[in-house]
Amino acid sequence: MLVLGAGPAGLVLGNILVDRGIDCVILERAERAHVQTRARAGFLAANTVRILERHGLAEGLHRHGQTHSTCEFRTEDGRFRLDYSGLGQGERHTVYPQQDLVTDLLTRFLERGGQIRFGTEAVTVRGADSERPEVAVREADERPGLWRARYVAGCDGRHGAARRSLPAGTVRHHRDHGVTWLGLLAEAPPSLDAVGYAVHAQGFAGHMARTSEITRYYLQWERGIPADAWSEEQIWHELELRMRATEYGPLRRGPLVQRAVVDLESDVLEPLRHGALFLVGDAAGLISPSAAKGANLAVLEAAILAPALVDDLTTGNSAGLDSYSARCLTHIWRAQEFSHWMIGLLHGPSGTDGESGFHNSLRRSRLTSLRTSRSHQDWFAEHYVGV
Repeated sequence: MLVLGAGPAGLVLGNILVDRGIDCVILERAERAHVQTRARAGFLAANTVRILERHGLAEGLHRHGQTHSTCEFRTEDGRFRLDYSGLGQGERHTVYPQQDLVTDLLTRFLERGGQIRFGTEAVTVRGADSERPEVAVREADERPGLWRARYVAGCDGRHGAARRSLPAGTVRHHRDHGVTWLGLLAEAPPSLDAVGYAVHAQGFAGHMARTSEITRYYLQWERGIPADAWSEEQIWHELELRMRATEYGPLRRGPLVQRAVVDLESDVLEPLRHGALFLVGDAAGLISPSAAKGANLAVLEAAILAPALVDDLTTGNSAGLDSYSARCLTHIWRAQEFSHWMIGLLHGPSGTDGESGFHNSLRRSRLTSLRTSRSHQDWFAEHYVGV
């Protein structure tokens, strides 16, 4: 079994396979140090934690992760909080930086006897319709190489070899939401004990704790403006304005150690299986970060694919592989729907003035309903935590 990519999808898949006695090699284009330090989201859904627990992969997050169960909305009509652990299915998130989770998964995979080839970039997948597909690679020293396996799992993201190798006729559903964020990582303690969503006439602002000393912030950003266009003072001023710090308390400031411009886009590929090639994680579908579903979908898809591969490779039962695409797409589209709803809730439209007024009134009504309606709150909690 060949797995392309050593992110959460590839490492969860690899761990389950080697634990079940399946020979598995992961090909990763980056070096190990980079894999273990690239900062990504860290909001793990309850089901993701259960999957990691079931496969002996949750020791680190139980030791260092922090449970979160509250989100706060700040709007022109005031602020309100939802303790979603007491709503819907009664579940909560675990905040655990993705680079820490990846380090845990990587360490456990190697301990179990798995193989990872760092600095090995998959270039293309050939012969996916055969019983022995090939993956052409570029080694760390730039020499070409070739790997063969019974199956290939493309866990290498939206720009990886798996997507580049798809046959004609693959359907790609794509949407540009017309919204851009400036993602910020601050060396500063959290400023509130909840995830914060600020809806403001100047644009959205978000607050997400990562650790006791690191906080993730987001600012709705004008598309085309580089991440370094504003000084730190300008950014903190804008964050405090949109989060209404004069009303609800100042933000705890610190150096901004990371900036990245993110255009909110979504896409889904169908199907997710092409013969011996399977798409997993961001290779299967890209989801906007508005609802923190990306890593959680990746882990879920890996957990669906792994036992199906084990059944096929050990007993010849291919039923799980045959249903993989349909099962995953059900979860993916549900997550996409909620992500799209969150984008509409948090951001103003880019249309005409008339459309803007209509949209803003709808958004205000939705926020009022979310603040006052228990049934609406239950729906939100179920979809906010669930995948």
